Amino acid sequence: MLNYLFVIASLVYGCKQNEDKPKATNSNKPNIVFILADDLGAHDLSYAGSDYYETPYIDTIAREGVHFTQGYAAAQVCSPSRASLMTGQYTARHGVTDWIGAATGEKWGEYYNTKVLPPDYEHALKEEDITIAEAFKAGGYRTFFAGKWHLGDEPYSPENNGFEINKGGWEVGSPKGGYYAPWNNPKLDYKYNGENLTKRLALETADFITENKDQPFFAFLSFYAVHGPIETTEAKWEKYRNKAEQKGIKDSGYDMERILPIRNVQDNPIYAGLVESMDDAVGVVLNRLKELGLDDNTIIVFTSDNGGVASGDAFSTSNFPLRGGKGYQWEGGIREPYLIKAPMYKDAPSVIEYPVSGIDFYPTLLDFAGVDKPKNQYLDGLSLVPLFEGKSLDERALFWHYPHYGNQGGEPVSMIRKGDWKLIHYYEDGHDELYNLKHDVGEKENVVAQNMEVARQLKKELENNLEETGAAVPVSNSKYNNSKAIELYETRKNQMLPNLEKQRKKILSKDFNPQNNWFDSKSTKD
Repeated sequence: MLNYLFVIASLVYGCKQNEDKPKATNSNKPNIVFILADDLGAHDLSYAGSDYYETPYIDTIAREGVHFTQGYAAAQVCSPSRASLMTGQYTARHGVTDWIGAATGEKWGEYYNTKVLPPDYEHALKEEDITIAEAFKAGGYRTFFAGKWHLGDEPYSPENNGFEINKGGWEVGSPKGGYYAPWNNPKLDYKYNGENLTKRLALETADFITENKDQPFFAFLSFYAVHGPIETTEAKWEKYRNKAEQKGIKDSGYDMERILPIRNVQDNPIYAGLVESMDDAVGVVLNRLKELGLDDNTIIVFTSDNGGVASGDAFSTSNFPLRGGKGYQWEGGIREPYLIKAPMYKDAPSVIEYPVSGIDFYPTLLDFAGVDKPKNQYLDGLSLVPLFEGKSLDERALFWHYPHYGNQGGEPVSMIRKGDWKLIHYYEDGHDELYNLKHDVGEKENVVAQNMEVARQLKKELENNLEETGAAVPVSNSKYNNSKAIELYETRKNQMLPNLEKQRKKILSKDFNPQNNWFDSKSTKD
């Protein structure tokens, strides 16, 4: 089933698509600031339709740049998605198919009662892969990283993957010690008790920009926010608690999904405060660029690594009208804020509906900068520069491969989207779901039975991609106990869901007072 013609065509197209684009010289290369949020949903921003969260600085990027309405992460969880940003490759190709640290095989089966056992995966970026940072460094750029890495322990750190400076990036995927000092990060010490980690990362990025304002730079600001544990200040909690009350607090904030309860309303004031704190930090960087007169020659990217956490973890947000969230195979797990502000393209459209993926940033940003793509790095991504020039791109298929179980309720799947169609293949029992996203973005109606030929063609193209990329797949779990699975579901429905509702109401009550001095945010300077 290996589709050699597809591979060859992809390589040829990747070489030809920008032959006519003039290359920038050292004197006019644009700066790049890549801002990556963690676990931020497609509708967790006010420009994207949220009437609860407030994100004026990110809204500015959307207003002044290009908003891709159908932007996708390359995976529904963090490490695979981030590896795709770094390599420009699908998850099956680079091999990081789950968050680094997740159990697999029999070890997984000893603890979890699931129908299949997830396969092993790469626990770091491959040494032979050339990261986007290495490509920019080779092109004469100063490179900088701040924040969450979660792509391997030493010697697979940011410093060993093309970033000359690293502030806070190490093996973990969450902010150890929380968002307010004292935190625990061997790559970034705190300056005073109560210091805000999110703002600190922005200040480190802004200072790097100041120190390198006279040469081209590639700065990658990778927030730990808004990953759990969700924390905020008392003032921000009060602001959003009052806002929720003014909007009218619903009696219920959860439904049952297939495996876990799922949040169906945006009204968590702690999460809202964390979102605003991240937006404030984005403002620190935007304001510094303006102060230095660099904003007209700086390309800014803003995106997220997967969907908002609606199930599992902190049950933080709702991705409505999208179904699911982080860890899920539905649109809520993979659709993202996807913004690119390229001020040198003054006639670029403000909104683009062409489906794009995290794999596309690598070739796109190199083309913007006039930096050659590495000859030895295979890129699944496509340069989006023609869209900024008012041109069109041919329809293509996008692929996802997640042969694991999400902590949030997602199931082992592989997926393809082409045109308006999205097909999901499930490894537990081999069935497929087919959705027409144009008419059913909420993926409520599986129409595979009414569109068998469409499903057959998509399935074949998906199988070809999986074979070509060497995708690892799950195996059956002989120790699976269906009775225990049913019992667990009933416990989640009859006990977990009511407890979540009680917790939601508690957080929204006027006398809510979390322990630990409002997450240490009230601590004073030493």
